[in-house]
Amino acid sequence: MNKKHYFWIALLFSCLFTQEITAQFKVGNLFGGENGRRTHKNKIFQAYSTVSLGGGSSNYYGDLSPYNRFFQSTLNGLRWNANFNYTRQLSPTFGLRFGLTWARIFGDDNKMEGVSGYEVNFIRNLHVRNDIKELSVIGEYDLVRTERSYNRRAAIVPYLLGGVAVFAHDPMAKTPSAVTPGIPTNEWVRLQPLALEGVSYSLIGVSIPVGIGVRYRMNKSWDVGLELGYRYTFTDYLDDVSGNYTDPVNLPGSLAQLMSNRTLEQVAAYSGKDRSASAAAFLTTNGIPFPTGNPFANPIPGFTSDTDPRGSPKLKDSYMLTTIKLIYHIEPKIKCPGVR
Repeated sequence: MNKKHYFWIALLFSCLFTQEITAQFKVGNLFGGENGRRTHKNKIFQAYSTVSLGGGSSNYYGDLSPYNRFFQSTLNGLRWNANFNYTRQLSPTFGLRFGLTWARIFGDDNKMEGVSGYEVNFIRNLHVRNDIKELSVIGEYDLVRTERSYNRRAAIVPYLLGGVAVFAHDPMAKTPSAVTPGIPTNEWVRLQPLALEGVSYSLIGVSIPVGIGVRYRMNKSWDVGLELGYRYTFTDYLDDVSGNYTDPVNLPGSLAQLMSNRTLEQVAAYSGKDRSASAAAFLTTNGIPFPTGNPFANPIPGFTSDTDPRGSPKLKDSYMLTTIKLIYHIEPKIKCPGVR
């Protein structure tokens, strides 16, 4: 995460909590209310709780789903998420939410076939699937106040969100479709134990969720919500790609060797597409001979040495969740006293 990201996240948190404190402390309160009259009975807010179930889409951004093609990456890597949340509404504008989320993310270099400027990505021929299990604590700042109790909430309540999350992940990819002795074809295998870049990274990470949402009141007890939440992470290995290729002799076995450098696979393991025509065009454009007519007969320069980049460590990976959720308001046991 670069300095600009830290600045915007800090600004968001500052706005959330500063506005909340300001809303609770007004000059008039020093003198018992506006115009000197005590109005605290009218200001009583009864905290309440909600639970919700939701589901929607997930997207990942990183080496296999480039940031600078944000909209295309969003469409190409579209997958799913499911979540459960418990929220305690602590004031007319602020709630604290505890959430559990399961999201699948996906990226595939073969989506870059025929895309100008991304021929190297296509030749690299990597793909990844990663199931993320996330535990989050998030603050919600409502842009419309709820006065006194939950049954007086507005019909439509937009809100901002920000917090922290801990997640577990486990990137996987399919084995090659070509028959290799001792290795099953087209089978999903875990990548982290193979140390494909000579790095043993953690499968536990931390992210900073930020986003926006809106809740619509259906009746006294039920809302439906729509939320867009972006997760900045501190890892570059959601996709198992970050640094340089590793010398095959330093990889732990034949499976690791096959999964590390996949440039010479004729058929893409995930999509099942033949890569010959586009690979031949790449070699021809770059003046790389392939005298046998087979673009996969010899190692491709730029994809063989431990000094050749397999990915880029400049930007950390991230993911985005778009969720539709059904929200139930738990009726408090103790009701607010009436105003006389």
